[in-house]
Amino acid sequence: MDLDLKNRTYLITGGTDGLGLALASTLIREGASVAVCGRDDDRLGAAQQQLGSNALCFKADVTRETDVDGFIDATLERFGQLDGAVNNAGRSAGSPVASSNDQVWRDDYELKVIAALHVCRRVLPELEKTNGAIINVLAIMARSPQANSTPTTASRAAGLALTKALANEVGPKGIRVNAILIGLIESGQWARRAREANVSDQDFYTMIASSQTIPLGRVGKSQEFADLAAFLLSPRASYITGVGISIDGGMSPVI
Repeated sequence: MDLDLKNRTYLITGGTDGLGLALASTLIREGASVAVCGRDDDRLGAAQQQLGSNALCFKADVTRETDVDGFIDATLERFGQLDGAVNNAGRSAGSPVASSNDQVWRDDYELKVIAALHVCRRVLPELEKTNGAIINVLAIMARSPQANSTPTTASRAAGLALTKALANEVGPKGIRVNAILIGLIESGQWARRAREANVSDQDFYTMIASSQTIPLGRVGKSQEFADLAAFLLSPRASYITGVGISIDGGMSPVI
């Protein structure tokens, strides 16, 4: 299927490795231009080399408004338009509520909710011009939080509410807003944990898959996430908005 992505431009936060980089690579193969941001110089350089001349790799901390504004401004200056934005920056943080730290909650909310909110506000005028789309990358536990899973699950639940509310607000302007709720998917975070544990990525993925109840019996591939996200960003998904789609191998206990 031709996704009709040629000559379109997409912006991805947290796009220098893992899920974000897989999506950026897919969009470029489909003929789009892509801007990604990250904080690590080495990963930025590696991403630029992998993505090539149709990509802008920009150093930015999404919890800093000035960095986000600079990233979006640089994207528009380089490519002249914006057809979609993906809020993908994040990290996992989980602990018991009773022993949790207020600052950890604040930091998590700033990273996963306020940063995404700021990106959305900034890109809406551009997306109105192109009938563009927003994707918020969340987690399946936004719908089914477990013990010791906050503040991440609370922040992700807020992201799901933001997705639905914003979709209702901007739908009349031709802008679509959806969420992807991931289960256990190959990512930069997991790869770094594998290195810390001194095991191969594949052995690590096999180990964590065996510790969970996943009907399909394996960890998802980053390309599987990228294929879904590319479709949701494309005109082929023009009647899909305000939904959260799980990609988890059947792991979520709710539909």
